[in-house]
Amino acid sequence: MTVQLFVPSFRIEECLSEIRECLEKGWTGLGFKTAEFETAWKNYTGLRHAHFLNSNTVGLHLAFELFKSKYGWDDESEVITTPLTFVSTNHAILYAGLKPVFADVDEYLCLDPQSVIERITNKTKALIFVGMGGNVGQYQKILEICRARDIKLVLDAAHMSGTRVNGRHVGGDADASIFSFQAVKNLPTADSGMICFKEAEDDERVRKLTWLGINKDTYARTASQGAYKWMYDVEEIGHKYHGNSIMAAIAIVQLKYLDIDNSFRRQLAVWYRQHLDGHNHVNVVPTATGCESAQHLLQIRVQNRDNLMLALNEHGVYPGVHYRDNTDYRMYAFAAGTCPNAAAASKEIISLPLHLRMSKADVDLISELVLKYAQ
Repeated sequence: MTVQLFVPSFRIEECLSEIRECLEKGWTGLGFKTAEFETAWKNYTGLRHAHFLNSNTVGLHLAFELFKSKYGWDDESEVITTPLTFVSTNHAILYAGLKPVFADVDEYLCLDPQSVIERITNKTKALIFVGMGGNVGQYQKILEICRARDIKLVLDAAHMSGTRVNGRHVGGDADASIFSFQAVKNLPTADSGMICFKEAEDDERVRKLTWLGINKDTYARTASQGAYKWMYDVEEIGHKYHGNSIMAAIAIVQLKYLDIDNSFRRQLAVWYRQHLDGHNHVNVVPTATGCESAQHLLQIRVQNRDNLMLALNEHGVYPGVHYRDNTDYRMYAFAAGTCPNAAAASKEIISLPLHLRMSKADVDLISELVLKYAQ
């Protein structure tokens, strides 16, 4: 028996039916399915705007690029960010010609408000908050800090599809929220994402930026009438970042099951906690009070992380690490040593297997192995 960290589950026949419609119509690119999924996502989340993309990463880039040009930020402008994330979060800041400034993390492995305040300078223009594992951490305090200082807030919600606070889906109060529907996320496709701006003018502009700066996409031109429906203008340099109808077709199906799937993930987490809470050698990363997490991850902290992972591997259990402290990478070594909490967590964290094909027996076995080998 082996238990992998992530194994996505697809409603195969329903997905194939949606994809078949794309193939039969001969429309697999940007078009009717992407528009349908954008509407479905807005209805599900309550967010005002949503634009379907080919990944979360391009959405992060677009958010910073759009805000930089809109507000006239220069190349010395700073973005406060976390070192405990996938590198795309911080690469996106550099893509836009801005400077990442690393703040430390709290017990939730999200940005620590006090560390953020200490990093703010007159060059601080934006902050990116990563909802680690679906958790909101101290997001509300971070939001208040940003609003009081006119700092643009970008929510990297890659893990947060289905996360709610007090019954409301996350993302509505950030200046831009970007979600991931990558292959192993809670709402899996092959790869895609969604960018949700607070302001309508930003949503309108980003649709041009994802289509090479063209002011009328192919689908819009097809739906219009007249001899000049082929005519469009190119208003600025853009990118080929939009999503396609094949990915949207899968997403439409997966969205219907997101809440029930997330509920099962939270049940798996409850079973893990029943075993692991209260043991001296294992600390389960907590979920913030009032947060109904999407539970993309179940993370623990141990002192002998690497040895424990080897022991689990020998028993056919394959956990992961989310994430290595980005300041350990050569790219971001300029900030090494500036975030001690993140550096300590980076040496201790393990993400335990968490997916829809697991059973309580799997959780029981993994938990027993963790307790046996953790030091």
